[in-house]
Parts: sequence; C-alpha cells; structure tokens
Amino acid sequence: MSYRRSNFQQISASHISPRYSAGSAYGGAGGSGTRISSTSSYSLRSGPSKMGSGMGGGSGVSFSGSMAAGGGMGAGITGNEKGAMQNLNDRLANYLETVRNLEQANQELEMKIREALKTGGPDMRDYSKYEPIIEDLRKQIFDKISDNARLVLQIDNSRLAADDFKVKFDTELAIRQSVEADIAGLKKVIDETNMSRMNIESEIEAVREELEFLKRNHENEVRELRNQISQSGVQVDVDAPKGQDLSQIMEDMRGNYEKIAVKNAEDLKRWHENQTAEVQAQVSQNTEALQGAQTERSDLSRQIQTLEIELASQQSLKASLEDTLRNTELRNNMEMEKYNTIILHLEEELGNLRANIQQQTQEYEALLNLKVKLEAEIDTYKSLLDGGDFK
Repeated sequence: MSYRRSNFQQISASHISPRYSAGSAYGGAGGSGTRISSTSSYSLRSGPSKMGSGMGGGSGVSFSGSMAAGGGMGAGITGNEKGAMQNLNDRLANYLETVRNLEQANQELEMKIREALKTGGPDMRDYSKYEPIIEDLRKQIFDKISDNARLVLQIDNSRLAADDFKVKFDTELAIRQSVEADIAGLKKVIDETNMSRMNIESEIEAVREELEFLKRNHENEVRELRNQISQSGVQVDVDAPKGQDLSQIMEDMRGNYEKIAVKNAEDLKRWHENQTAEVQAQVSQNTEALQGAQTERSDLSRQIQTLEIELASQQSLKASLEDTLRNTELRNNMEMEKYNTIILHLEEELGNLRANIQQQTQEYEALLNLKVKLEAEIDTYKSLLDGGDFK
C-alpha cells in the first residue's frame, strides 16, 4: 500500500492529539525545537524546516505521523513500514540532537573567537601601557649607544694623544741623553784644556828659569873675562892695524844676547799670552756651551716632568673611561637580556594565541562541514517524507 501526500490531512501542531504514543524525541539547535512522534495511527505533516549556519540560528523539523480513521481517508500500514518509519524518526532525532549540540558548540566557539579577537586572546596580556616605557627605554638605549660611541672616540683620542706624548717623551729623552753626552764631552775637553794650560804654564816657568840661568851664566863669564884682562896688564904694540877692543866685542855680544833673550822672552810671552787667550776663549766658549746645555737640560727636565704628569693624567682618564664603558656595556647587556626575555615571552604568547585561533578555526570549519552534511541529509529526509511514496 502506498501513501501519497493527497491522502493525508495536514493539521496544525496545536490540534494534533495522537491516540497512541509509541515514542518521542526532541532535538534542536539555537533555541528551536523538533518533535518527532510515532503513533499507532499516523497523520503525516511536514512543517517548515530551517537550518541556521550562523550565530543564534536554529533549525527545526517537525514530523508527525498519524493514521486517521473516518472522513473517507483511511489506509492500512504494515508493521515493517511502521518500524522503518520509526527507525527513520529515531535516526532523524539523533541527527537533530547532534546538530543542536554542534550548533551550540559552534555558538560557544564563535563567542570565544569574538572575545579572543576583542581582548587579544584568553592568555593575552595588554602591553599597550608598556609601550611608552619601552619607547623611553629604547631611547635610553640609543642614547647609551651614542654615549658609548662617544666614549670610545674619546678613548681613541686619549690613546692617540698618549702615543703622541710618548713619542714626544722618547724624543725629548733622546735629546736629553744627547745633550748630556755633549756636556760630558765638553767637560772632557775642558779637563784636557786645563791640563794643556797647566803643561804650558809649566813649560813657560821652565823657559823662564832657563833664561835666568843663561843670564847669570853669561854675567859670570863676562866678569871672569874682565878680571882676566885687568890682571894680565900686557900691552903689545905692533905695527899691525889696531884690533877690535875685546870689551867692546863682549859688550856687543852681551847686547846681542840680551836682545835675543828679550826677543825670545817677548816671543815666549806673546806665545804664552796667545795660548792663554785661546785657552780662555775656548774655556769661555765651553763654559757658555755648558751653561746653555745645562739650561736646555733644565728646560727638557721640566718638559719631561710636564709630559709625564700629562701622560699620567691621560692614562688615568683612559682607565676611567674604559671602566665607564665596561659598566655601561654591562648595564646595556643586562637591559637587552631583560627586553629579549620579554620579547620572547610575548612572541611565545602570540604563537600560542595564533595556534589556539588556528585550532578553533579548524574545529569551526570541521563543525561547519558536518553541519552542511547534516543539512543535506535532513533535506533528503524531508524530500522523502514530503514527496516520497511508502510502499
């Protein structure tokens, strides 16, 4: 026996009173209910069916089967067909219950996703209030980096200045050593000059003594000759020409010797005076050179002391700048490690949030696909119940 749509009387839900209730199932999603009942007498009614795929949507299908006796509309249904109908109703009730649960879970997931998008995730913290602090710290880090670069430049300049001072110090030290060597040489020359002067004075004294000895010896010889002449008293008269007077000859010889002695004494005196003048001039020059060298040595000593003091100050400044640089680098490294830890923590939270959103999106897509499949099956059952033939 076949049942067609024209053989059933559609009755509103408020006017249906089944005689025999064999079973009932309720299913719904989003607040809409579905009632499926099978009774001993069937009245088949297909109500409006709605499927909601969004938030707050609902789906509902109402089937009621009854068998009406009277009014010229009656038919008999076999037990197998009744069991099949009841099985279909049970399966449909289960599907609708699943759809209701899935849509409810879908609503909850969409609500969580909206809340996560609004609040930045369930575990996401609001770091917007730290942005000014982070920006200020970045500015401080940039300033510290600039200060470090400036300190490095100052250290390099100080190192170069220290190297220049060291070169100057070495140069002045070499000049000082050279001047000291010159002074030692001049002292040696002065000593040699003094020795030469003393030797010359000794020679002059010896020449004077020899001259005095020659004078005394000459005077003694002259006196002896005069005594011999006066004591002899012999007069010889000859026709020969008159000879020279011996005394005159002696006087002439004495005069010549005296002239020679005076000349030698004058020559020796001039030579001694010249040698003395030369020695004194050389001594004076050496003394002036020595005084100039001593003055230059004093100036160089003062310059060396000044350079040593300045070098010590530059070295202390360099050490201080290096300590400041090390401390600044240590503080910057500590701050950078702290900020890197915060950044890694934020990146980890962001990755977890993205993974959570991706997982929820996948679950939502899976539920949406399942919903579409269930809607297709429900449409199939609806078409079977609305326009199908039951034999």
